[in-house]
Amino acid sequence: MSTVLVIDDEKGILQIIRQVLTRFGHNVETATDGQEGIRKFDDGSFDIVITDIRMPGIDGNGVVNHIRKSEKQSIPVIAISGTPWLMEGSAFDKILAKPFPMKELVECIGSLVPVPPRAAVGT
Repeated sequence: MSTVLVIDDEKGILQIIRQVLTRFGHNVETATDGQEGIRKFDDGSFDIVITDIRMPGIDGNGVVNHIRKSEKQSIPVIAISGTPWLMEGSAFDKILAKPFPMKELVECIGSLVPVPPRAAVGT
C-alpha cells in the first residue's frame, strides 16, 4: 500500500502503530525524535508522515515546518497530540487526539493517501 514514516519519542507507541499499519499492508519506518525523523524523511521516499507533537529537541511542529519547506512539501502529515486544540491553523493535514482508536488512524491514512488503481487482470 503506502510507505509511512512514524515519529514519536515513546517507543511503545511506535511499536503499536508499526504493528497495526503493517497488518494493514503499509510499509512502516520509525524515528524516535524529530531530528531522526527529518533525516529519514530527507533520505527516503514516503507517502505520508505521522508525528507526535511534544518531543525533546525538534518537535512535531518543527518536523511539519521542515516538510512544508522541502521539495516534498505536498506529502500529507498527520499530527498525534494530547493537546489537539493547540494545533488549529497549523500546517498539518490532519490532527488526531491521543488516545485515538487505531481504526481512526488507518482510516485517516486512507483518506489522505490515494490507493493506486490495480492493474486489470490479463493486461
